[in-house]
Amino acid sequence: MSLYGTMRTGVSGMNAQANRLSTVGDNIANASTAGYKKASTQFSSLILPSSEGSYNSGGVTTNVRYSISSQGTFTYTTSSTDLAINGRGFFIVQGSDGIEYLTRAGNFTGMSDGTLQNAAGFTLMGYQYSTTEDPTIVVNGFDGLTEINLSSASLTATASTTGVLDVNLRATEAVGYTKTTSLVAYDSQGNSRLLEFTYEKIADNQWSVDVAYDGTSIGSQTLTFDVNGQLTATPVTVTTTAVGAATLAGAELPSLTIDMSGTTQLGADFKVGNGKIDGNAASDVVGHEISEDGVVYLKYSNGKLEPKYRIAMADVQSPDQLKPLAGNVYTQSNDSGVIVMGYAGNGSYGTILSGALEDSNVDIAEELTSMIESQRNYTANSKVFQTGSELMEVLVNLKR
Repeated sequence: MSLYGTMRTGVSGMNAQANRLSTVGDNIANASTAGYKKASTQFSSLILPSSEGSYNSGGVTTNVRYSISSQGTFTYTTSSTDLAINGRGFFIVQGSDGIEYLTRAGNFTGMSDGTLQNAAGFTLMGYQYSTTEDPTIVVNGFDGLTEINLSSASLTATASTTGVLDVNLRATEAVGYTKTTSLVAYDSQGNSRLLEFTYEKIADNQWSVDVAYDGTSIGSQTLTFDVNGQLTATPVTVTTTAVGAATLAGAELPSLTIDMSGTTQLGADFKVGNGKIDGNAASDVVGHEISEDGVVYLKYSNGKLEPKYRIAMADVQSPDQLKPLAGNVYTQSNDSGVIVMGYAGNGSYGTILSGALEDSNVDIAEELTSMIESQRNYTANSKVFQTGSELMEVLVNLKR
């Protein structure tokens, strides 16, 4: 038996318990940090070769593990930019160094430039949204990502192109009877333009409809009904001609296609069942909403919601093996597996909760218990070192 070995064993034990106390200290300090994942110290024995007549004391080594895959509880807030992930996945954020990282810390706040940054100063990333197709993502890389910016669109106007107008025409009206109704459309500059629809009975079970702007006809169609008062052919549409800039003081009202397939001729008063045209007047951004699948909608003053971004998400095969960095972010390691990109609510990715934060998964009671255990074990290891030191002193004094 080596007394020096005994002392080194005591030092090894004290270092191991000091490491455990360090992780406990970090956990307690971050018990209120949104999205924080606790660290734990795992111990492994270190055995040295020994003979039958002599035992060489070894020691203990430690390995720090992170419970990144363990989801915390949720705290609900009044801010729609506070985001939590219910299930697997990570937000993609960009640091001031221009590098992308993974995080579960979704305490984002709108900045003066319109971007969303969390408490650690990392900017939320996503993809531009298309109304016709999902954004194309690079599965194993961050190419194509852009900063989500809530002020990237100010005043906007959309010209009308399609609409629907379904009415009931009284079947007992005499030939030559006319009835007028109207719809509001929007030109290329967001100005409202009133379109008049005039229905005239031209024969039994047959009506004509004329669309006019400012007293000028821009489209017409004939509606023919069967004995049951239903259109004999569907769909039935009327297509208007475009109204040019010379008439609209520099703006343009494009050609409109109005669907009238729901029009009937029954023995009841004239009634509009459905009437609407797309497009919108010039409107400013007054707010935003974020859906469970990560679509960021900009809300305009006219009440319209327009999808603008899709929040990007990422995952790895072994989240607990990610490399943690300052700011509650993670990067890929050799043992975590490659980063795979995706969307919330798609495949194995969780959904996004707006107005909520994921709490730290630290259990204070468990950490305090670990702290007391480490304190006792540290003291016991120090006694081993102290005893070995005292025995060394006895051995040295034998010469006197």
